[in-house]
Amino acid sequence: MELLEREGCLADLLKWLGAASEGAGCVVLVGGEAGIGKTVLLEELCARQRILRGLWGRSDDLSTPRPLGPLHDIARQIQGALPASLSSGANRNHIFTLALEELERTPTLLVLEDMHWADEATLDLLKFLGRRIHRTRSVIVASYRDDELGPRHPLRIVIGDLPRANTHRVVVAPLSESAVAQLARRAGRHPEGIYSTTAGNPLFVTEVLAADPGSVPVTVRDAVLARAARLAPGARAIAELVCVVPGKIEPWLLEQAARPDARGIEGCLAMGMVLSADGSLSFRHELVRRALEDSLPPPRKRELHGKVLALLAARPGVSAARRAHHAACARDAQAVRRLAPLAAAQAASVGAHREAASHLEAMVPYADELAPADRARLLEQLSYECFLTGQYGRAREVRQIALEIWRATGAGMEEGDTLRWLARLSWDEGRRAEAERYFVDAVRVLESLPPSPALANAYSARASLHMESHENDAAIEFAHRAIALAEPWKDHLTLSTALRVRGTARLIIGDDSGWADLERSLKLALANGSQEQAALAYTDLSAMAVSRRRYDDAAQYLSAGLAYCEERDLDFTRTYMLAYRARMRFEQGCWLAASEDIEAVLLRAGEKPVTLIPALRTLGHLRIRRGDPDASSPLEKARALAGPEPELQRFGTLAAIAAEAAWLVDDWERVVREVMPAYERLSRQPDPRMKGELAAWLWRANALEVAPSGIAEPYAMEISGNWQDAARSWQALGCPYEQAIVLGWHGGEPEQREALKIFERLGATPAMEALRGRMRSHGIRGVPRGARSSTQKHPFGLTRREAQILELMRDGLRNAAIAKRFFLSPRTVDHHVSAILTKLGVSSRIEAIDIARQHPESVFPTSHG
Repeated sequence: MELLEREGCLADLLKWLGAASEGAGCVVLVGGEAGIGKTVLLEELCARQRILRGLWGRSDDLSTPRPLGPLHDIARQIQGALPASLSSGANRNHIFTLALEELERTPTLLVLEDMHWADEATLDLLKFLGRRIHRTRSVIVASYRDDELGPRHPLRIVIGDLPRANTHRVVVAPLSESAVAQLARRAGRHPEGIYSTTAGNPLFVTEVLAADPGSVPVTVRDAVLARAARLAPGARAIAELVCVVPGKIEPWLLEQAARPDARGIEGCLAMGMVLSADGSLSFRHELVRRALEDSLPPPRKRELHGKVLALLAARPGVSAARRAHHAACARDAQAVRRLAPLAAAQAASVGAHREAASHLEAMVPYADELAPADRARLLEQLSYECFLTGQYGRAREVRQIALEIWRATGAGMEEGDTLRWLARLSWDEGRRAEAERYFVDAVRVLESLPPSPALANAYSARASLHMESHENDAAIEFAHRAIALAEPWKDHLTLSTALRVRGTARLIIGDDSGWADLERSLKLALANGSQEQAALAYTDLSAMAVSRRRYDDAAQYLSAGLAYCEERDLDFTRTYMLAYRARMRFEQGCWLAASEDIEAVLLRAGEKPVTLIPALRTLGHLRIRRGDPDASSPLEKARALAGPEPELQRFGTLAAIAAEAAWLVDDWERVVREVMPAYERLSRQPDPRMKGELAAWLWRANALEVAPSGIAEPYAMEISGNWQDAARSWQALGCPYEQAIVLGWHGGEPEQREALKIFERLGATPAMEALRGRMRSHGIRGVPRGARSSTQKHPFGLTRREAQILELMRDGLRNAAIAKRFFLSPRTVDHHVSAILTKLGVSSRIEAIDIARQHPESVFPTSHG
């Protein structure tokens, strides 16, 4: 295909390659719809550039992608340790490190094609290399269909994790009407109607121009099938074989499966298929291949997949994932039972857990022929892979089937461990009562057997459940039991886990010995190379330091923990720590920085409630304090994610936030309604911070008869009447909003004016307006007016500058261009964009632009014009 209207894209790519050769390694994201010409553009780039070594790998449209498929392609193009490590089944950390060393050693143009089909391990590889590409003189070019990336597509999340400073984008646009007319005239065709039919998509243009002059196909599929119908029988047989093999069919496979003659190959080439220099045969585009494959009758398709499977089985070195794909398409039960577990194990070994779960799911319909114990183990393995990928409902469902099998076979140890897992999965879904029942049953079954690691794990898991419910005495007791079992066995993993739970429970009740437990948990995990446990220990240390308002300690734990997780790509715990850093920054009055962290969490957290809930709580709380529109949506979502029986920790925090929202509109009856149920549940539990926060709201509402004991110092001071020391305590802790509340509520005119300044500096418009009204009602004159009316009147709370920036975002300008337009620094524009996303209640730039386009009258009111 001729390269038309792509010179600008090519010039940018060549410029970035030149910069990389001088030490500015980067990632380039090439997006565009299917058939738009991304591959042609990149092939032309490789042909024109002479600076970097070229390597090319692609993801295939397999039913379950082959783990690290593009890297296997690349390994065939080089020599050294990387190919050997892939073939030997080395762990992913070793493989990823070798891939990075390859880019560091030899400046390289690494093309990763069709990343919208990439497996989980390949996406992790892109993230791993992308975060470190600045160390190299190499360029990674990743192409993908941007129209197939929904908000939660895994590739979109990876793109959000790439460093902005080292990431560039190229969007390949459709051809113009004049370019389509030019192609038509060269093909001897009249251009009328071709552009309107094809919308400038180069692939479709090519297919239409190759069709009979008297017809204009409506879709690519119509064009492909019309051309395939004209093939001679020999060519048709070859094309049908090739269409069931994603990517290219190797020469040996083509020869053995089809015995092609020259005439048949010529017919396929005339149809638009491509014969590579090495003899591989393929369709020009996956859309063309899929169109023909989808048209095959099911019996014919199964026959072809079976033939390919038989030949691949006899060939050494063919991946289990590739063979499993053809086995599933051929509906060969025996082959699926043999290949799916092997493919799943290979996928899991490199961290491709989505693909591992998919392989195991493919085996489930054929599992009835397995022995009961083997079937139960299959289901447990599937449950674990689903758990790792956030599919909690499916994980619980198949564990329940496994439980029935173990009970029927009298396998007590397996039954007890399965009950423990069901308890954990039920808790993850917010099924508190169900989780408790499973834990009771698990402990009962396992305690009837000799002491075991399974029992220690059950004790530790139950301790965690009690801790989350603020039943901290019970949590500490069960953690003690787990530690007592794990210590003599030197079971470092269980011991580290139990210490984490005990330490957190102790800190919740105000027992500072919990810090030593958490520090020991971290040291054990680091010493024994348990990365996940170390990350969890950093997380708990950070979260408890934020909760206890020890912000200096929290900043140190967060800095070390985030660096540890980022270096090892432990993104689940990294995202959770970002949620707590957002909370810390919010409490310290750094609201713009908190918004940026919330944006990062919501983009990356997927559907994991444990991470989403704290981020959504902080987002809702931030909107309440700033007076942004739609503060209720994130809080309602957090409540829904917490489930019908929320843990007291979640219930109490949401109650305190709702109380503040009611106070800001002077609805004291609602303050009491929101807080009292949580306070009554908490009043018998030691938790100085949460108990104090809820008690303070009830006291301000005159709904607290007796001052409670065992609450955090600032709340105790306020309730005892010593509001001056309470305000100073909040100031010392670094919580300006709480300091202003106390000053404004209890102080005289000087303190109230000081509170107004704090609220205004924070941008806390509702609290500022409430305090102004209170001051005027007390006869105070000369109360400052406050923020500009334009911000207050905007439906989404955008400032004039934010509305202008969003308008330019809608028009397609990137942050650097917006910065030049307004004579701002790029970082300042980055801050404005983060604030815009938070105020609009979205997690990505694309969603913000969609709102701007759909509701221009609200987003760009005339007062901002």
